[in-house]
Amino acid sequence: MARMFYGIFNGSSRAITVLAVTQILGWGVLFYPPALTMAYVAKAHGWSLAVTLSGFSLALAFSGLIAPTACGLIDRHGGSLVMSIGALTGAVGMLLLPFADNLALYFIAWLLLGVAMGSILYDPAFATLARIFGANARKPMTIITFSGGLASTLAWPATHLLIESTGWHGAYFAFAAVLGLIIAPLHAFALPRSHHHGSAVTAEAIVSPAKTIPPRGRPFFLIAAGFAAHAIVLSGTSAHLLPILERGGVSAVNAVAIGTLIGPAQVLSRLGDYLSGGLSPPLWVARASMALMACAFALLAYAGISSSVAAIFAVMYGVANGVVTIARGALPMALFGVAGYGRVVGRIARPAQILQAFAPSAFAFIVEQWSDRTALGFSTAMLVIAFCCFLAIRRPV
Repeated sequence: MARMFYGIFNGSSRAITVLAVTQILGWGVLFYPPALTMAYVAKAHGWSLAVTLSGFSLALAFSGLIAPTACGLIDRHGGSLVMSIGALTGAVGMLLLPFADNLALYFIAWLLLGVAMGSILYDPAFATLARIFGANARKPMTIITFSGGLASTLAWPATHLLIESTGWHGAYFAFAAVLGLIIAPLHAFALPRSHHHGSAVTAEAIVSPAKTIPPRGRPFFLIAAGFAAHAIVLSGTSAHLLPILERGGVSAVNAVAIGTLIGPAQVLSRLGDYLSGGLSPPLWVARASMALMACAFALLAYAGISSSVAAIFAVMYGVANGVVTIARGALPMALFGVAGYGRVVGRIARPAQILQAFAPSAFAFIVEQWSDRTALGFSTAMLVIAFCCFLAIRRPV
């Protein structure tokens, strides 16, 4: 573990420190708060919850549309410029939200937040690390996901406290300050601008180079479809898990506490990957994580919702989601190589982020028309589809 942090402020290693901090803050202010804030926004404006959530969906969809462009710009210019501009754009969107008393301004604010999502979260961070570390980027990717995995653990309680103490308006002002005064300066002034220029390839990789394939055709379709199916579940779960637990009889306080278990479980699974030296092939990591996550949703759907079952679900879900995030960064590199990695990972992210944009509304529709159990069963089915996609991929030999 000491080696993980050795020289962490020197040279390219500084990128790991900067991105570790900005990922936990970025996910914490952009992705997780809507699960707690949307009900207050809807009540304040007299809008339906579905209409209110559509702003968040719009941001997710727009982040998918711009992902290939943002990650491609990082390939050429580095993450410092692209990610700092993205954070500042998100800060403007956060400042607009409390004043958006009509839908036009409300949606404009969420479009700006979509720019931030597509410019500063995992895929742009992975593209930045690939540009800096080249073929050796898997371990840095794993390290930054440690902190990102804690985002839900910190974001939900922090958002709850902000709403209780300052109201939902104050919460969004605080999120704007985090984006504009912390994340943007770190990206602009502390993120290294170095490029690996091929020097990051290890001696082992030179002796036994990994075979890669062009990023197109059936393998590309399967990897994009697999991560898209997972993204639908991730987005729907983030928006609806706590309300589902509360409707199942779990108190609001216990539901938040159970939700905080997901983060440490993610970190532990990512720590296991790091300590193993990243020896597990990312394709097998993707398969195992989808299988475990499907079992977790099936358990919650059919064993009945209780605090104990929900806690077991949270741990299983967190462990699985922790390593699938690593696979999302490492698998495209393993299959398609380092060259043009940012553009490739952005293309993979596009359908995932567009489809996950509709997940909160789709889950709300399923719950309203059928039941929470049906929504959980739908999640299980999506994860089975993702597992089958990754099972059908074959590495080049």
